[in-house]
Amino acid sequence: MDDQGTGTRKDRAGRADEVKLDLIAVVVAVDESEPCLLTIGQADTLPSGPFALEYRSPQSGLRGWVEQQTGQPLGYIEQLYTFADRDRIGAERQQRVISISYLALTSKEKATGSSKCGWRSWYDYFPWEDHRSGPPPVVLDVVRPRLIVWADGASDAATRRERRQRAAIAFGFDDRYWNEELVLQRYELLYEAGLVQEAGSGREATSPPLVPSKSMVADHRRIVATGIARLRSKIKYRPVVFELMRPTFTLLQLQRTVEALAGRLIHKPNFRRLIEQQELVEETGETTAETGGRPAKLYRFRHAVLDERAIAGTKLPLARG
Repeated sequence: MDDQGTGTRKDRAGRADEVKLDLIAVVVAVDESEPCLLTIGQADTLPSGPFALEYRSPQSGLRGWVEQQTGQPLGYIEQLYTFADRDRIGAERQQRVISISYLALTSKEKATGSSKCGWRSWYDYFPWEDHRSGPPPVVLDVVRPRLIVWADGASDAATRRERRQRAAIAFGFDDRYWNEELVLQRYELLYEAGLVQEAGSGREATSPPLVPSKSMVADHRRIVATGIARLRSKIKYRPVVFELMRPTFTLLQLQRTVEALAGRLIHKPNFRRLIEQQELVEETGETTAETGGRPAKLYRFRHAVLDERAIAGTKLPLARG
């Protein structure tokens, strides 16, 4: 019989199987055209903490933990995913860990500079995701050959073909289209192939060397991959990018922010035409010389966009370069 309200269940041996509920935050900011993650520890841990009954809701609990651990207040926040895989075991072997993750967008200027936290480019953790200058060398020089070795190491022809096809689809090999939203699929493929540090004991003795990248504790990098994929999809149909901008900005700064998140360049004339057609921004009447060259006009998001940001249909599509 379940022990109501205790979060425990007695098994036949009389032991208590505990369920621990954690809250984890993927906090994103963009700094100088670089998408950054808020981390703690050795830049390998996301802000997190257990959900306690003292909090009114999981969201308020998450805000409390992030502010306590980093001093960073959160603005925009949305639930990302619930991670409850059976292998997510806590300190006690009978402890099942369920984590509710959230995606939070903020401005880096709001950070308090707490020594407990730091900002780090998400491309340090996923260097294969930045295609703003074309396919990064790590994809062609490291990822591709090592995935081929892994695929060819399968014991039967069908598995070898299936592995090669998955790699081609995920990473855009063999002249396939690069889909910037397949962030999680790419990470999980590298994990399965034993090419990331988190694979740990699951690596086979014959596995190729790891792909150079910054690792994270437990499955935090998988959670970040989920957050990046969500954000890359979302910027195409909701104007969430304004959460990452200063109150006023140039159109180039807006474009560079979207490109930083998407990991690919945007055709400038098409981007500006889309912005104008959807009436997302308005001129402030001021200019700035920060961009170098002649002064650039400063814009702000229209009040109607800010007021109606939760309404689907207001779009900021990712134009193709």
